[in-house]
Amino acid sequence: MLGSTGSIGTQTLQIAEEFPEQFRVVALTAGSNLNVLVEQIQKHNPEVVAIADKALIPELKDRLRALSTDQSINVSPEILGGPEGLNTAASWDHADLVVTGIVGCAGLLPTLSAIRAGKDLALANKETLIAAGPVVLPELKRSGSRLLPADSEHSAIFQCLQGTPWAENARLSTGIPNPGLRRIQLTASGGAFRDWSAEEMETATIEKATSHPNWSMGQKITVDSATLMNKGLEVIEAHYLFGVDYEHIEIIIHPQSIIHSMVELADSSVLAQLGWPDMKLPILYCMSWPSRLETPWRRLKLTEIGQISFREPENSKYPCMGLAYAAGRTGGTMPAVLNAANEEAVAQFLKKKIHFLDIPVVIEKVCENHKKDLTQTPNLDEVLAVDSWARNAVIEQVKIGMRRIP
Repeated sequence: MLGSTGSIGTQTLQIAEEFPEQFRVVALTAGSNLNVLVEQIQKHNPEVVAIADKALIPELKDRLRALSTDQSINVSPEILGGPEGLNTAASWDHADLVVTGIVGCAGLLPTLSAIRAGKDLALANKETLIAAGPVVLPELKRSGSRLLPADSEHSAIFQCLQGTPWAENARLSTGIPNPGLRRIQLTASGGAFRDWSAEEMETATIEKATSHPNWSMGQKITVDSATLMNKGLEVIEAHYLFGVDYEHIEIIIHPQSIIHSMVELADSSVLAQLGWPDMKLPILYCMSWPSRLETPWRRLKLTEIGQISFREPENSKYPCMGLAYAAGRTGGTMPAVLNAANEEAVAQFLKKKIHFLDIPVVIEKVCENHKKDLTQTPNLDEVLAVDSWARNAVIEQVKIGMRRIP
């Protein structure tokens, strides 16, 4: 489990606890949250643990030694640290499946390590394909690793495509077109401001932007939902995952978040995957695929919902959506720049350095400035270099001064 103390990691480990006969946790990685990590080590007794901050290794070892004084607790994993430790854990011999829950480009290197070791992946780290699709796709083909989408929208698409010629012939390799697939429809909740007018968004605050109407998520992804950048990034990811061009990937506002995405097939049939808003369901499907496990979880009753609705997103309210489509069509290093600029712009917003409406303004300026240095077929070092450049470029833009913060 890469990123075990985050939202994806904790839910994945909950599933492992619920199904101990099906899943055994052999490796955990975390950033710096020792309190949660120690609890997870107690429960799952992994073979190896890697922590991103090497300076925390002595404290982690001390805590585990203290636990071992209780004869009823025997926890003695190998402890690793830093980027090389994360890479080692990601490619651990006894792991069959690696769940990638590290947020941002920090998860890219360990994810690539897992791919190069031939591990199957449950992918919850968007940056793997958005920022480094041109690097990752060849690695997947070389290693034979199977990539299973763990976020709800791409999992829905993947589930709808089971039984189609794509599922049989592509064998989960990304980027292989499906001649029977005409269109992908990504559903979006619309975020915190879905019922606001463009004028009302002038009064957007951190508190309002981070209050999602349907999901309980971290601050960054909740802001992305409010700007609809999360869907824009998912469009790029869907392009790489399913080999569909951007003209055939559509975003639809669906406030109830019951339909997680849809596919339109060549014969005009539309298939959808439905369920309550709960990330555990797509994570479980990745972990159990191609099987389905019986769960005690809440069952979906359409009569409880009453009705479901859809509407087109307003371009004027969601300029980040257009920026993502443009970056995807440009390709090369531009999606990496878009993703990094968005991460830093959201961070600046959460620090109250810029207004909510400044987020797309800053991103657009950084993407425009990158055009002269665009690399169409980047290697990993070039992806990481433009990621760093874009973050610094946002910081420089913010210094110039932006909209007054309410």
